[in-house]
Amino acid sequence: MKKQSLIRGTVILGVAGILSKFLGLFFRWPLQMLIGDEGIGYYQMSFPLYMFFIATASGIPVAISKMVSERKAFNDDEGAILVFRKAMLLMVIMGIGFTAALLIFSRPIIEFLKWDNKSYYSLIGIAFAPIFISIMSAFRGFFQGLQNMNYTAVSQIIEQIGRVVVGVGLAYLLLPRGIEYSAGGAALGAAAGGIFGGIYLLIKYVGVRKEFKVKRIRDNVDVLSKLLYIAIPVSLGATVSSVMSLIDSALVPQKLLEAGFTYRESTILYGQLTGKAFILTNVPLTLSAALCASLVPIIAESYILNKRFEVVAKVDLALKTSMIIALPSCLGLFSLAYPILDLIFPGQSDGFRILQYSALAVPFIIIAQTSTSILQGVGLYILPVINLGIGCIIKVFITLFMVPMSHINIYGAIIGSTAGYIVASALNIRLLKRKLKVDIKTFEIVVKPLFAALLMVIAVVIIYMNVYNYTISSRIACLAAILSGVVVYSVLVVVFGIFKYSYIKNRFLKR
Repeated sequence: MKKQSLIRGTVILGVAGILSKFLGLFFRWPLQMLIGDEGIGYYQMSFPLYMFFIATASGIPVAISKMVSERKAFNDDEGAILVFRKAMLLMVIMGIGFTAALLIFSRPIIEFLKWDNKSYYSLIGIAFAPIFISIMSAFRGFFQGLQNMNYTAVSQIIEQIGRVVVGVGLAYLLLPRGIEYSAGGAALGAAAGGIFGGIYLLIKYVGVRKEFKVKRIRDNVDVLSKLLYIAIPVSLGATVSSVMSLIDSALVPQKLLEAGFTYRESTILYGQLTGKAFILTNVPLTLSAALCASLVPIIAESYILNKRFEVVAKVDLALKTSMIIALPSCLGLFSLAYPILDLIFPGQSDGFRILQYSALAVPFIIIAQTSTSILQGVGLYILPVINLGIGCIIKVFITLFMVPMSHINIYGAIIGSTAGYIVASALNIRLLKRKLKVDIKTFEIVVKPLFAALLMVIAVVIIYMNVYNYTISSRIACLAAILSGVVVYSVLVVVFGIFKYSYIKNRFLKR
């Protein structure tokens, strides 16, 4: 199987991720129209628990990716297959265990977290997803370890199509029984997506497995212990990140009640935060996740082969790419928050200010993600987890203190998340400088992309205002502004020399 460079792998996964998010709009938009902010609130209350499982299990695919990449670097095909088999066993056990736990303890969970009882159906619906998602994730880790992102990318799109078709279909069919039943049907879509994506990857694995030409695989207990050695701290780091969302689902609705809001008002505000703002800020985070998925096996291979120049060059490229993604996304979402919500959720653009302020956290989340992946690629697993843990503690304190203030309310959760990621990203960058002796070129990595992003936003706002005055349509003006912004920013990236095509071609597209 042909390997892919960091840029090519990131582009492939990034395009697939954006397409998946676009397909997700065919899930989110009709769901918003069917059940509104209140129903979205029920759906989103259970979703952080599902994401908690994804985070808990995420260390194993990363470990597969890293270990398979290292074994392929030394042409150890037998070792690569053994890694995958051991990891698949772990993922199946975790998936079955988490699904069983959610089904058995659903009522106690709702009582402990003091959720509205109507969120029960969403929790039951989402409970079936972990077993199928775990199997699919193991396959993805294997293919990423081979440094070929095509199969992972296609599986993401298939997963999203299954989620949309089944989730929206069940939400529509169950709506006559009540909003809470409809939200539960939508939650079942996650399991359907996992089934369809897993079937596709299984078929592709059978074909790729034949290329290895390994007939007999000898067992090695050290493989399992090393998998766990890598996976546990990586999972802890991802779990800490998901705990931030779980904290919001546990604390924010309660603290909004203390601020004087009713149960319904609290649910609506929480739905606007997680069902609108988080969904849109996750679009640039999808590109960042694609970068991280490509980064770990490539950094791991260069590091284990002791190619220091390549490690440093790829760290520089990864940080620069992360800022090229983060800064225009942050400024674009902030400046066009209202028209973007009006475009995606016609007539339901409430909560645009929540989106504006949530967008400010995007650069720090992306830097934290990217730097964590770099550190994991070179074998530093524990320290990034500690840094994220420190950020999480800061978030908890700020959320507990600020959300109950009636004049701050839901924005306290946003301030807490932003502060937490600022601290985590700063600590990671400091660690990166110290451990890898990397010189972070601030002007090239931050200043140039920021200047280009500011010029892009000025152009976007001017284009939006002029098109709106001409068409009297916020949606047409928003589309025109976004498309123009992409073109303007792409040109500025080249003009300012942030990315040179010859540099990418010579260093990263050729292997």
